[in-house]
Amino acid sequence: MLGTYDVFGANDLAAIRNGAQVPVNDPVQLAAIMAAATENVGFGITAGTAFEHPMPFARRLSTLDHLTKGRVGWNIVTGYLPSAARNLGQDDQLEHDQRYDHADEYLEVIYKLLEGSWEDDAVVRDRERGVFTEPEKVHHIGHHGTHFKVPGIHLSEPSLQRTPLLFQAGASPRGIQFAARHAEAIFIASPTNAVAKQSVHAIRRALVEAGRSPDAAKIYLLLTVITDETDALAEAKHRDYLQYVSPEGALTFLSGWMGVDLSKYELDEPLGNVESNAIQSTVAAFQADNPEGRAWTVRDMVEWNGIAGLGATIVGSGSTIADQMQRIVAETGVDGFNLAYAVTPGTFEDVVEFVVPELQRRGVYHTEYAPGTLRNKLFGAGDRLPANHRGSLYRVGGPLSTIDDSIREAAFTFA
Repeated sequence: MLGTYDVFGANDLAAIRNGAQVPVNDPVQLAAIMAAATENVGFGITAGTAFEHPMPFARRLSTLDHLTKGRVGWNIVTGYLPSAARNLGQDDQLEHDQRYDHADEYLEVIYKLLEGSWEDDAVVRDRERGVFTEPEKVHHIGHHGTHFKVPGIHLSEPSLQRTPLLFQAGASPRGIQFAARHAEAIFIASPTNAVAKQSVHAIRRALVEAGRSPDAAKIYLLLTVITDETDALAEAKHRDYLQYVSPEGALTFLSGWMGVDLSKYELDEPLGNVESNAIQSTVAAFQADNPEGRAWTVRDMVEWNGIAGLGATIVGSGSTIADQMQRIVAETGVDGFNLAYAVTPGTFEDVVEFVVPELQRRGVYHTEYAPGTLRNKLFGAGDRLPANHRGSLYRVGGPLSTIDDSIREAAFTFA
């Protein structure tokens, strides 16, 4: 259910912290299976631009959008782990900003394939003529860029959304620029409301600078909710979870996220100013003051990260949690929350049982699903990318269309 305070699962963001959590199965195949058993749930898959060529990935996106009847989203990540780069035959990952340059071109290829290769009326399904698609309405994209050369056509007929709903979590200056250009929903992770508010303002400003409206993208704050029937029961549950926190594990995850070897620091030593080629926004968040108004120490980060990861944890009954969520929205300007979990599926089950009904009673959470695709459920403005989104400019006849029919292959026929 999507409402004023939209709540998304975290897409197992914890599992990509440093590659230590396995097994992590292919979300595309899992989403296809789950779509067959559901009618309204949207599936946001995480896939990295550094790990797969855009040509076959575009086909996978279209196929999944067909299978889910338009309920798929893509969480775009650029990667940050040297180990991932090495496993793909590279010496190391690209520098931080270069990864976004590479991703910009990746998205350009995706847009050309999904939006600009097939005209809207290319598929005719004419039984009498024995023609499925009019060949002259399917175009080669003729892409020749810095990182990719893709001269041909998109291999799948257009799906309901064509381009899946686009999620992104870039929060560094270059990441925000990328998100403002491409994303329709943006994940942020901030340990305090003050830091979250700064991130929201920076994103809204960047959206305007990208030629979009400041509310063109929904912004979701990472949050862990520990709840129960009463405040006392929720607090007892929280204390129980804390006994399982591993300081060594927390430091390992944080080191991977931040690109900083935290084993070099004493537990009570402030983080200070460090340079990172990993998730720069994570470093910046912990260089600001902590909720007690003082510098973060390594010990603070371990205690914070043990359950909540990069986000905050709130504890209480359904009513208390609803109060805190409303306060966070009022203080930061976020549109909703990206829920992480302390335990699974228990954390999500508790939210459904204790928090969602309270939000519904307050009129800030929908009681029924909107129809259609994931994009229409979220924005209520149709299935396709809006006209002011960069991707829409690559449609046939659009200002960024680069179709090239001079290289049409003779074998390309559907007769």
